[in-house]
Amino acid sequence: MHSISAGAAKQGQPRESSCAVLTLDDLAGFADYSFMDSLAADPEATANGVDHAPRQVFSGHYVPVSPTPIPAPMYIAHSRDLFQELGFADSMAQSDGFMRMFSGDLSRVSPPLRKLGWATGYALSIFGTEYYQQCPFQTGNGYGDGRAISVFEAVIRDRRWEMQLKGGGRTPYCRGADGRAVLRSSVREFLAQEHMHSLAVPTSRSLSLYVSKTETVRRPWYSDGSRSSDPDMLVEEAVAISTRVAPSFIRVGQIELFARRARKNEHPQALDELERIVLHLIDREYADVIDSELDTADKVVLLAREFRSRLASLVANWIRVGYCQGNFNSDNCAAGGFTLDYGPFGFCEVFDPYFQPWTGGGQHFAFWNQPAAAERNFGMFCTALQQLVRSNKDAWRRLDDVRNGFAAVMQKALEQMWVAKLGLEQFDASLVKELTMLMLQTEVDYTILFRELSSIPADIEPLRKGFYQDLNQEMQQRWSAWLTAWRSLISARSHANEAGAQTPEQISRQMKRVNPKYSLREWLLAPAYQQAARGDYGLIRELQDVMTRPYAEQSKSVEEKYYRLRPAEFSNLGGLSHMSCSS
Repeated sequence: MHSISAGAAKQGQPRESSCAVLTLDDLAGFADYSFMDSLAADPEATANGVDHAPRQVFSGHYVPVSPTPIPAPMYIAHSRDLFQELGFADSMAQSDGFMRMFSGDLSRVSPPLRKLGWATGYALSIFGTEYYQQCPFQTGNGYGDGRAISVFEAVIRDRRWEMQLKGGGRTPYCRGADGRAVLRSSVREFLAQEHMHSLAVPTSRSLSLYVSKTETVRRPWYSDGSRSSDPDMLVEEAVAISTRVAPSFIRVGQIELFARRARKNEHPQALDELERIVLHLIDREYADVIDSELDTADKVVLLAREFRSRLASLVANWIRVGYCQGNFNSDNCAAGGFTLDYGPFGFCEVFDPYFQPWTGGGQHFAFWNQPAAAERNFGMFCTALQQLVRSNKDAWRRLDDVRNGFAAVMQKALEQMWVAKLGLEQFDASLVKELTMLMLQTEVDYTILFRELSSIPADIEPLRKGFYQDLNQEMQQRWSAWLTAWRSLISARSHANEAGAQTPEQISRQMKRVNPKYSLREWLLAPAYQQAARGDYGLIRELQDVMTRPYAEQSKSVEEKYYRLRPAEFSNLGGLSHMSCSS
C-alpha cells in the first residue's frame, strides 16, 4: 500500500464482484464500534448526543454526538470501486435507509447500529510549533472535529473501516461555526480521495455524496474572473454530506492533545488516556507489524519507526503525482500514514517548487517543502510519545534515534521515487537536479512532461506537449543534452548482462505505471461543482470515471479533453490557482 510503485500492482487487479451487503440490515451485521467501546467518553457529554454548542472538553477520547441530518437529501454519487471492495451492492447508495444514515439521520437505525456518532478533539501544531489560539477558549480544550462526525465502525472482509460524515453538523468543537460542508468542497473531496487511491497514494476513501434540496449556507468565495487573494463575495451554497472512510481517523494532533495534558498533569487520568489512545492506534493501524505481547515502551518505539516509514513514503508519493496538501498541520496528518483532509489541496500543473494552493499556507507547506513539513509533524508525534517512555531510558534513547533518522529515511524514499519516475537503475543526483532546473526555467506541466518521458522519446519533440512556452536555442540544447544523458542510462540498463536486464519497452511500461496521464486539475473540478450547483451531476460522474483510471490510455475524446495544458484564461484566478478556504 505504501510503496512508490504500488500503482503497477493495482492497475491490473480484478475487482471484487460478489455483493454480501444488500441492505442496511446486512451492513449492521459487520458493526464493531471499537473506538467507542474501548476508549473513554467525555464524562460531561449528554446522554442523548444533543451536544452541539461550543464548549471545553477536558477529558475523554471522544464526545458522543448526534449528527444533524441534511433535509431532503438527494443522491449525487458513490464510489463504485469502494462499494465493490466492501461487497456493497451499488443499489445501496440510493436506498432509503442507507441515504438516511449517511446524510446524518441516525434516529431510525436499529441495533447493533447506534443512534449516536462521535467527534474527537485534537491539538494543533504548525510546522513544529504548538498553538492554542485557534481554540476559542485559548486552552486547547475546544479544538477538534467541528463538523466531522463518525457514525459507523465495522470489520468487513477482515479489514476495519470507520465511516465519518463530513458536514454532519455542529459538535462541541465547532468553534461557533455551522457544522456544514458545502457542495463545492464536498465534490472536491469526494473526487480527490478516489483519484488519489487510483494513483496508488495512501488516502482516506470516499463512500457517498448527498446534497440537500433545501438547506443552504452563505460562504465567502471568489467572483468570476477574480484575481484576488481572498474571496471577494458571499455565495449562497447548497449543503452536502460526504462520507469518508479509513481504518481510523486518529491524527498526530490527537496524540499531541493527550500528551500535552499528560505533560501538564491536567487531570489524574491524562497519562492513562494518552497510553490508551496510542495502544488503540497500534491495534487499529499497526497490528500486523507490532507484536501485541510487547510492553508499551517497545510498542511505542516500533510505532514511531513504522509511522516514519509510512509518512516518508506517503510524502514521496505526493511528490510523485504532483500533489500538494496545502495545509499540512499536525491535525491534518493521519497517524496511520495516509492522506487526510482535502481542504485547500491542489495538483501541480506548471512546475513550481513553491506551488501552494492555499493563500494562508506559506512556503513551509509548499509542494517541494512537504518533506520538511512531514519531518516537523513526525517530530511532534515523537515528542508526544516521549510521555510514555519517561521512565525507560533505553526506550527514550531508541525513540530519539528514530526521530533523528527521519531525514535519512525521507531522502531514501525520495530517491526511490525519482528512480521509479525516470526508469533508472539507481538514483543520479546530478541528472535529477538538471531536470528540475530545466522544468523550472521552461515552465513545464508536471504531469504531462513525465508521462511523455515515459515513452522514452528519441528527441525533445514529444516533450513540447508539456511546455507552456517556446524554447530558445540554448534551452533546446540543454533539453537535448539532458535527454541524451538520460537515454544513455536507460540504454545501459537494458543492455546490462544480467538476468534482470529490461528492454526499453518494459522500462516504459513501468514508468507509465508511476507517471499518471491524468490528474485532477482545479480548472476541471470547478465546472463540475458549478454544474452540480445547478442540479447537473453529469460532469462529476464523468470526472469520477476518468480520474479513477489515471494511468490508462483512454479514448481519444477523453485525451483531448483532459490531457492538455491549463488554458491561459485559468491562470491566476481565485478558486482555481489559489484559494483561502475550502468550506
